[in-house]
Amino acid sequence: MIEQLFNRLEEIYPELVNIRRDLHMYPELSHEEVETPKKVADFLTELGLEVKTEVGGRGVLGFLRGGKPGKTIALRADFDALPIQDEKEVDYKSKIPGVMHACGHDLHTAALLGVAKILSEVKEQVPGTIVFLHQFAEETSPGGAEYMIKDGCLDGVDVIYGAHVMSQQAYGTFSVVEGYASSAQDDFYITINGRGGHGSSPHETIDALVTGSQVVLNLQQIVSRKVNPLKAAVVTIGSFNSGSTTNVIPDSASIKGTVRTFDEEVRKMIQVWMEKIVKSTCEAADASYELKYVNDCPSIWNDPDETKRLENIAKMIVGEENVIQGDLMMGSEDFAYYQKEIPGVYFIVGGRNEELNAIYPHHHPKFDVDERSIKEIVKVFIGTVFADLENE
Repeated sequence: MIEQLFNRLEEIYPELVNIRRDLHMYPELSHEEVETPKKVADFLTELGLEVKTEVGGRGVLGFLRGGKPGKTIALRADFDALPIQDEKEVDYKSKIPGVMHACGHDLHTAALLGVAKILSEVKEQVPGTIVFLHQFAEETSPGGAEYMIKDGCLDGVDVIYGAHVMSQQAYGTFSVVEGYASSAQDDFYITINGRGGHGSSPHETIDALVTGSQVVLNLQQIVSRKVNPLKAAVVTIGSFNSGSTTNVIPDSASIKGTVRTFDEEVRKMIQVWMEKIVKSTCEAADASYELKYVNDCPSIWNDPDETKRLENIAKMIVGEENVIQGDLMMGSEDFAYYQKEIPGVYFIVGGRNEELNAIYPHHHPKFDVDERSIKEIVKVFIGTVFADLENE
């Protein structure tokens, strides 16, 4: 059965490449996706599937109700692009100025549509129900996952799988990490209010710039002195703005940054200590402050049992020698929100190929991947649907 489906994949592969390239040429930014969800919905409708649009805003769900008993499995792909100018010299270069698919979401979408097409042709042999979950706005906060969950996209779903092509990982390889796989993302915004004045009379001022500088330095003590060295954490200052000329002491300073953690207790502790440090530093300078701490995306946590199952499936499909040890990612992914609700696994398929110049990192103007990774994603997704039947 599986072999027949993979043969069918080879037949429709050119169509999937065309879908990917069309999406690549006409990308749409997060929360601005109009044509992309329409293309997805039209494709699923033509397959004869039950389709639900505008899920959570711009999401699309396709439902395939199989002819055999089984679980309800959700397969997820994202379809938003990024505000980056495409600098590749390829026929399918983005035609939208300042917007491109620089993370592979176009490829994810094409792969999931391929899964839908193949499974719809053998509907009576499919166990359970398959939910094709096409998500908008993965690249922003709040992301599409939260909105789609609130709109019921996981109702009745037992388990969810998500895939990401990775340009840092060689084409033909597969990786997955059990347990924590990506960091949580939190962001913070600090405003320090002092009393400005002439640069020659600092004693008459409350120097927000100096106080802000002390805050920046003091925040570095959180990871180095408060976090267990065996637990990863990052506190990064990404923006510090204060003052505009040589002889004026500014009355305010603005600091922005991000926090990345895996462990939930560490995540909570950093927020507590940030408040303490900002408060005490400002009090010592007689300055006031405002701290906005935004709990953004949680950590991806891959269910151990489902991870082992998926890893075994991948070994059968790509070969044990091509299933490599995955690395923890300090980047965030809102697939984690689905895993807060139900068991799930997020896995990586390699897309790097030096011969095709597919070597640039994600979110780079020249980002690209080996399009054959579409087939690897399709195969693993199909494997998750049929693995239990194959083992009976």
